[in-house]
Amino acid sequence: MTAPVSLWRHRTFRRYLSGQAASVTGSAISSMVVPVLAVLELDASTSEVAWLTFLGQLPPALLALYAGALADRHPKRHPMILGDLVSSAALTTVPVTAALDRLSLAQLMVVAAVQGAAGVLHDAAAISLLPSLVDRSLLQRSNSRISTLFAVSATAGSNLGAALTVLLGPARALLGDVLSHLVSAWCTARIHVTAQPIPAAERDPLHTEIGQGLRYVLRDHRLRTLTFVNATTSFALALLNTLWALYLLRNLSMGSTVFGVVLGLGALDAAAGALAAPSLTTRYGPGPMMLTALALTPLTQIPLLLASPGLAWQIAIACALFVHLACAAASGTTQRTIRQSITSDGMQARMQAVSTWLTAGARPAAALLAGGLGTWIGVRATLVGGSVLLLVPPVVLYRSPLRDLMDMPNSPAANSSRAQAGTLPGPTTPPAPGPVATVDVRQDRSPEGGP
Repeated sequence: MTAPVSLWRHRTFRRYLSGQAASVTGSAISSMVVPVLAVLELDASTSEVAWLTFLGQLPPALLALYAGALADRHPKRHPMILGDLVSSAALTTVPVTAALDRLSLAQLMVVAAVQGAAGVLHDAAAISLLPSLVDRSLLQRSNSRISTLFAVSATAGSNLGAALTVLLGPARALLGDVLSHLVSAWCTARIHVTAQPIPAAERDPLHTEIGQGLRYVLRDHRLRTLTFVNATTSFALALLNTLWALYLLRNLSMGSTVFGVVLGLGALDAAAGALAAPSLTTRYGPGPMMLTALALTPLTQIPLLLASPGLAWQIAIACALFVHLACAAASGTTQRTIRQSITSDGMQARMQAVSTWLTAGARPAAALLAGGLGTWIGVRATLVGGSVLLLVPPVVLYRSPLRDLMDMPNSPAANSSRAQAGTLPGPTTPPAPGPVATVDVRQDRSPEGGP
């Protein structure tokens, strides 16, 4: 029996993973430092903090489809490097203007928007580059390693951001994120992959290529189902996550230290789920495994809804969070692998962009809805509604042929992107292993369904 290939001996994959992990670590530094900088240094109001968050989340909803089309046009390393360099340059302006005592909240909002746009450009290419770096048979294990390392990197970045804030101050702490983007760009530049970009004379207009990506996803029932599952899950969780911290800290009187410990365990939870995904998929099949993970997710909200102040309920909530994030990571890495496996090379970025566009667009809308409902019917009632919405994704998956998928589908034959999207009626559907036709969740870098 042939020994499994070690991904850690795969030089190209190591460089890719190192660069992405550095970028995720840096992004976690900014996620921790920027709110501190806005509130403590610039005395931002509640509405100003909300606008800062909104501007950081807006670019994926506006630009994901364009970024996906551009990434399919050009060698994917180029937008990745450009995105890192733009983010690094934008972030550098913050400690510089702070040292000159010229830093303003308006500048911080512009930096957040520019960094968000650069991140969309980078991520659209980065996620779709993976299938060209490793054999399709290694995609499940590769996504598992990526999700695990990203979960750990995010927590490490948050802790590093806190330490840098204490040592250097919040403005200079952002230099950690600047350095991370430079490391990411350097690692990406050292990736060697053959790419055949579409000649300019043969390209369709950008809006036409975006439409091709949308039709590509809609015409394949597997991609359509998984994309809808991603979007509905993202909306329901964003509804919950908007009020989750408020409910724990205020209604359940959870102390800030306990709250921090519970959130800190999230990385271990997500890493456990991501690591277990390949073996669970092999043993039970990707369809049943994803269905079980999605079905368990609404149940993990029950301790939160029934809880009252006290140590016993805090432990119950922490245990439920462990199951929730482990399920999210296992399901997220598996569905992403399926989508990458069945998508032709020339459509990888546009396929991923459709999912990113829908999931990213769902989050700010859900956050606004959560604020309105929380004020109108109360925080707990809104959390109940969000938990009920989590029943939609497993029902959708159960009603699709994907529920019986017992093996990873075969990869499609390589064709030009114009033929794949423009002249064929839709993506080819590989034969199923059985009588039923065969058939993600920060950019997303983080496992879907985080708290």
